Amino acid sequence: MPSHVIDMIMLRNVFGTPEMRAVWSDENRLQKHLDVEAALALAEAELGLIPAEAAKIIAEKAKVELLDLQAIAEEVLKVKHSLMPTVKALQALCGPEAGEYVHFGATTQDIVDTGTMLQLKEAHAIIVRDLRAVARELARLAREYRDTPIAGRSHGMQGLPTTFGFKAAVLLSEVLRHLDRLREAEARVFTGVIGGAVGTYASFGPLGPQVEELTLRKLGLAAPDICWHSSRDRQAEYVGILGMISATLGKMGNEFYNLMRTEIDELEEPFTSGKIGSSTMPHKRNPAALEGIASLTKPIRYNVALAQEAMIVEHERDAMSWRGEWIALPETCIYLSAQLATAKSVLSGLIVKPENMRRNLDILGGLVLSERVMFALADHLGKQTAHHVVYELSMKAVEENRPFQEVLLEDARVSRVLDAATLDKLLDPADYLGSAPQMVDRVLARAERSGWLKEDEKE
Repeated sequence: MPSHVIDMIMLRNVFGTPEMRAVWSDENRLQKHLDVEAALALAEAELGLIPAEAAKIIAEKAKVELLDLQAIAEEVLKVKHSLMPTVKALQALCGPEAGEYVHFGATTQDIVDTGTMLQLKEAHAIIVRDLRAVARELARLAREYRDTPIAGRSHGMQGLPTTFGFKAAVLLSEVLRHLDRLREAEARVFTGVIGGAVGTYASFGPLGPQVEELTLRKLGLAAPDICWHSSRDRQAEYVGILGMISATLGKMGNEFYNLMRTEIDELEEPFTSGKIGSSTMPHKRNPAALEGIASLTKPIRYNVALAQEAMIVEHERDAMSWRGEWIALPETCIYLSAQLATAKSVLSGLIVKPENMRRNLDILGGLVLSERVMFALADHLGKQTAHHVVYELSMKAVEENRPFQEVLLEDARVSRVLDAATLDKLLDPADYLGSAPQMVDRVLARAERSGWLKEDEKE
């Protein structure tokens, strides 16, 4: 009987994806613990610490389908220990002789932390794949709408013209940096640990560091330079990166949500037959997907804080901080998977409305080009004087609700140096885009060089 939105049958696919939930499922978590136990036994056998036959049996029996998950869960509640019931169950499967060598020399946190890193590495592959897909869609939009004028807004108000391709390229540039961060973090983050009780390898004798290195090599993880039971910066760093990715997606969702407003109507998220916007207003085509993207940034942001809180550890280990990661890591990855999946869907089917973008550029009656007029006048009057004149005439146009060009032409300070034909050109939004198209090209070139836009054969 689920009580969390991640698992509720009616909500879970809004807050996560089946693929990412599977990574953080009970079954996969247990299997990763078993994978670590198996790799540990095989490494110890290679180094002569335990019999090779025992290691072989342990590796053969370390399969989640051979264990009773419910029975293990009940035993966890009884003994108040998160791993010992798993160790006992595996020991029973292996028999009285081989079973004695299960979990040989390791401590609980070795198995759980290393298992978590295996789960996180699986989640990472999904995140990178989906973020690359988002980057490709943003690159497509940037390229397609490179020269499409749209109102650039600051403080919620129209400022100057830009292009929709420029807006997409700004997001693309941000996503590319996130992909770089993910790649750069891999060597630091995906590191296991097999240190023993307080991380000194004492239980393994002089072969401790070798046991750790060989075990982790078998698991595809890096070996640390020293035990990190009490150092939680790897998890905190990774969740922090995911938090930034989520914030970028949340910003995009919120931006597109606003551009979809009835009064703006420059974008629309994909609409599918049967999609209902309201239970009482049949006409509504709500930005449900965009709201979903934006809404998930908040819980992820709080999980970033939770992961950082987990860095405060007492002595060599404690379970108070540790358990916070058990909440933050799965939730963050699962929520982000929903954001990424929805973002891919929205971007691939985004309805862009260039005609409405142009319409909105014209609603101020030319005032959106006041800066351009000011600089044209500055050649004759000086910049500060030109600003004063254009400010005065702009306020007059607003207060009298008159076209800006009309007000400009009736003022002698303007009309004696700028005629109607010149003002027509100066007040054309499509002719005052600065270097926006060229900056789009620059971001797209960087994206191509990075290799992130290439289709992955696994995707």
